[in-house]
Amino acid sequence: MRTLSLLALVLTTSGAAFAGSPWGADYFPNVALVNQDGAVVHFYDDLVKGKAVAVNLIYTHCNGTCPLETAKMAQVQKLLGDKVGKEIFFYSISIDPERDTPERLKAYAERYHVGPGWQFLTGKPDDIKLVANKLGLASLTDAANRDGHQPSLMVGNEATGQWMRNSAIDNPQFLAATISNFFGWNRGKPVHDYAKLEVAPAVDKGAYLFQTRCAACHTIGKGDSLGPDLANVRKRRDPAWVDRFLKDPGKMIDGGDPIAKALFATYRGVRMPNLSLADEEIASLLGEIDAKSKHLTTALR
Repeated sequence: MRTLSLLALVLTTSGAAFAGSPWGADYFPNVALVNQDGAVVHFYDDLVKGKAVAVNLIYTHCNGTCPLETAKMAQVQKLLGDKVGKEIFFYSISIDPERDTPERLKAYAERYHVGPGWQFLTGKPDDIKLVANKLGLASLTDAANRDGHQPSLMVGNEATGQWMRNSAIDNPQFLAATISNFFGWNRGKPVHDYAKLEVAPAVDKGAYLFQTRCAACHTIGKGDSLGPDLANVRKRRDPAWVDRFLKDPGKMIDGGDPIAKALFATYRGVRMPNLSLADEEIASLLGEIDAKSKHLTTALR
C-alpha cells in the first residue's frame, strides 16, 4: 500500500489535477465510520468511491477554529445549493471520536443548520488517524496547534484523481467559486475581466476583518444569524465587556460570565471561536461595526 498522503500528492504535482491517478481502493482505507444519524458507513466504498467530496476535521467542543470552519462551510453549502448531496458531498470527521458520539455530532450539525449531503463522522481513534493521514489533513505540527489540527479542507474527485487543498476558514464566496471552478461547473459562464479594472477597490481593514472573521455567524443590522446581530453592540453592551469577549470568548464562558453564558445558551450552544485578534485588530473591527451601525441609524431617520 502506498504511504504517500494526498497532501504530498497535491504538493508534488503541477496544478491541482492528477487525472488517471491510481489513488483509489488500494490507497484509501475502507474503515467503518458512524455518521450523525448512527448509520455505519465505510470510508472508501460509501463515502469517496466515484464521488466528488470536500472533507475537513473538527471536534464539537473545539474553542478555536472549528466553529468558524463549520459556519463558513455551512455558507458554502448554501451557495452551492442542491449540488451538495448530488454532485459533491461534504464530510466533517471528528478528531475526538471517543467524546463525539453520533448524538453529539447531530446536535452540533443542527446548531449550524446543516443541510442534506453533509455527514459528520466518528469512529475508532486509530481509523480516524489513518483517514486523516491518507487525506493529507494530518500534520507534524498538529500537536503544537491549539485545535490539534489545521483548518484545512481537502476537495477532490476520487474517480478522476483530481485533488486540491484549501483553507476551511476562507471567504465562503471564494471557496464556493473555487470548488465550482475546480469541478468545471462554471464553464461557459461570464467571468470578470480584471484587466479592465482601472482603479483597484480600496480594502478597509475593519471591513476585511468582519467579512473574514465574523460574517459567517453575524450580521450588522440584518437580524440574528448563528450569532446575534452586532448592530450598535457597543451601545447595547459595555464597550469594555465587548473588548474582553473578543479577546477570549471561551475564557469568559467557562469562567461563568453571566452575559457570555446567556448568549451561549440563547444561540444553541454555538461557541464563538477565539479569533486571536490583536488589540489594533479589535479596534478596527469594532470601528467597522460602529460605522455600519451609524449608517443604519442615519438611514432610518
